[in-house]
Parts: sequence; C-alpha cells; structure tokens
Amino acid sequence: MSVLTATRHSGFLTGRSVRALLRQPAFAIMTLVQPVIWLLLFGQLFRSVVDIPGFAVGGTYLEFLTPGVIIMTALFSSGWAGTVYIADMERGVMDRLLASPVSRAAMIVGTMAYQALTTVVQTLVVFAIALAAGARFAPVGVLVTLVAACLISVVVAALSNALALLLRQQEALIGISQFIVLPLQFVSSALMDTRLSPGWVQVVARYNPVDWAVVASRQSLAAVPEWGAVLPRLGWLLLLAVVMCGLATRAFRSYQRSL
Repeated sequence: MSVLTATRHSGFLTGRSVRALLRQPAFAIMTLVQPVIWLLLFGQLFRSVVDIPGFAVGGTYLEFLTPGVIIMTALFSSGWAGTVYIADMERGVMDRLLASPVSRAAMIVGTMAYQALTTVVQTLVVFAIALAAGARFAPVGVLVTLVAACLISVVVAALSNALALLLRQQEALIGISQFIVLPLQFVSSALMDTRLSPGWVQVVARYNPVDWAVVASRQSLAAVPEWGAVLPRLGWLLLLAVVMCGLATRAFRSYQRSL
C-alpha cells in the first residue's frame, strides 16, 4: 500500500470519528467540565501554595496549575480512546475493517489524529479560561503546550487502543486505564512542585512521561523559557509516541489470532 493511499485511509477514519463526535457534542462538553473545576477551584483553593518555602516556580499558582490541568485533560480523554474500538468490535465494524484493504497502521493513525485534534480543542479552551481568570503566558509556550499535550495524548490513546484489542471488554479496559492513568497524574508535577514531594516521588517523576509533558509545557510558558528542559522532554515524548503506536498496530495480530 502506498503512502498516499494510507494517508487517505487515515483521513477517512479520522473524519469518521469527528462526525461521530459532532453527532454527540455533549460528550465533548462533558470532557471539559472536570478541567474547568480543577482550574478554577484548585487555582483559588491552593493559591497560597506558591508562598511555601521551596516552591521555586515563579508566578501565581493558577499559572503553575494550567499546564498540569491541560496535560491531565489530555490524559483522561485519551485513556478512553480504546472504548471506540470495543464498540466497533461489538457492532462487527472492526471485523469488516480488518477484512477491507485498510492498513492496520492507517487505523491507528486515524484514531491518533482524531485524539490529537480533540486535545488541541480542549487545550485552547483551558488556556482561554486561564487567561480570563488572570493568568499570563509566553505566546511561544502555547504552541509548545499544544505539541506536548498532543504527544502525551497519542501515547495514552495508543496504549488504550492496544489494551482494547487485547482485552475486548470495556469494563476491563476502563479499570486498567484508570489504574495506569491516576498514578501517572499524581506522581508528577501536574499539581505540585515535585521538589516539595518525597524523594521517591521525585525519582519516579523523572521517568514519568506525564511529568515530561507538564515540565515541557510549564517551562516553555515561563517568562524566560528554559529550552534545555523543554526540548529533550519533547524528544522523549515523540519517541515514546512512535513506539506506542507501533505496539498498538501489532496488537491487531493478537486480536485476529483470537477470532
């Protein structure tokens, strides 16, 4: 299959997911309720945290929290990505797709592109709310945050899709996804400066892709961005995204062998 054909197939599958979302706009709205609560409630409730000795991040807590909320929103939204595959399995759509000329890679790329598009919209909405609440960010950091959020979204969505193909049960997928996503969120600097956390949290956060995305976003949004902290983390996220997409594509083999 040529690259052009694979690209066209990916585009068709992305469009299919977008049309399904447009038919149910309430789902997109509901995914933004939780981040708005985090942003406005936590931003006010913990605004004095920045005065704690050792909290070396400049600016307000709202400015500190916004990158964390954006990455967490991408994290939770993409964690549900595999439920679409399970719905396709239950309706027989998955078997028809696998019997068609559509490549497995195009099926993965299509879902990843849709997830990235959803993440961009969610990120821009969260930024708009934070700016309205008084936060201020470096413009270039907004672009970097979009990239970081999309990359972590692709990583988690690919994992969710792979689990869906292996488990084929929505309950099991949701349970395992939450078991993975929640620790990744809290063992990171999304809500708190890890320099104030126990030593073991700091060690784990160093290898946590969620923390890579949060730090890359937060550092790029600073008045004086620290690119030495941003670029390596984006590179690791990109590499991990490629690896996870490859693993998700290979999971189709396990699904087909089990039929």
